Amino acid sequence: MADIICETERLILRTIEEGDAVLQARLLNTPQVMARLGGVKELHEIEAKHAKSMALYAQDGFSFLFMIEKATGEMIGHCGLKRVDNPLARNQGDHEVGWLVREDRWRQGYAEEAVRAVLDWAFGRIGAPHVVALTSLRNRASWKLMEKLGMTRRTDLDFDDPDYPSEDRTTILYSIAAEEWHRSQK
Repeated sequence: MADIICETERLILRTIEEGDAVLQARLLNTPQVMARLGGVKELHEIEAKHAKSMALYAQDGFSFLFMIEKATGEMIGHCGLKRVDNPLARNQGDHEVGWLVREDRWRQGYAEEAVRAVLDWAFGRIGAPHVVALTSLRNRASWKLMEKLGMTRRTDLDFDDPDYPSEDRTTILYSIAAEEWHRSQK
């Protein structure tokens, strides 16, 4: 049974569990949603990511979470924490926040609502000293949200990732320290 990690006004954020890969493949694995994330994934790739996420939660007490819309009970995205593990990144092991929202829920504030809850979780119960977020330079919506959340661009940690199409190869990083987050929430 999934653990409920936190609730917001409109969302329940719960852990990923066995069998959720099919649900994610059906609702989130679309060309539009996955456009800046390397494209649509095969089911086995999603299953592997879920297995990794469940193992991380069992080991470290954090992972990616499904975003469940309270009003409908539907899964509308995922948001959560993992460790930076891209071999090209110079900040291996940092806590990394990430998110993905179903296309029919875009521009409704769900990503911001979920990320705020995950940052509270990261800097509260998890005790992360700082959190980073990675995106492609062309993913303006993501880095604009990072800026809105008070994150700072870290050009010293940017890198090019040849696993992505040329237009999304430049990976940029933003960061926020626990004390900055706590100050901004007062």
